[in-house]
Amino acid sequence: MTPAEQAQFRILKIVDEEPEVSQRQLAERLGFSLGKANYLLKALLDKGYIKAGNFLRAENKLKYAYLLTPEGVRGKLRLTRDYLACREQEYLAIKAEIETMRNDLARHDEHA
Repeated sequence: MTPAEQAQFRILKIVDEEPEVSQRQLAERLGFSLGKANYLLKALLDKGYIKAGNFLRAENKLKYAYLLTPEGVRGKLRLTRDYLACREQEYLAIKAEIETMRNDLARHDEHA
């Protein structure tokens, strides 16, 4: 999974869970600049993965809500599968490394 796909996955996940998230909040959660968050949101809008709607808040100020489109739901599912596959591979690699280290320690402890 590329870094861009990881960022898209994280944005889709956040937007799905909290449609009223602001770009500033999104940027803070992702550790991105506001400009990068805006760029990534625009790319997802252009792909048709999310749509932006606006509504009036209680203070009569306009605010955006980001909603996943059916294409966005499918994209999120695909990215979730890809992300999970990457994490599972990392887990297996780390598990093998830990086992090797334990074996090395056991061999050295026998000779100490």
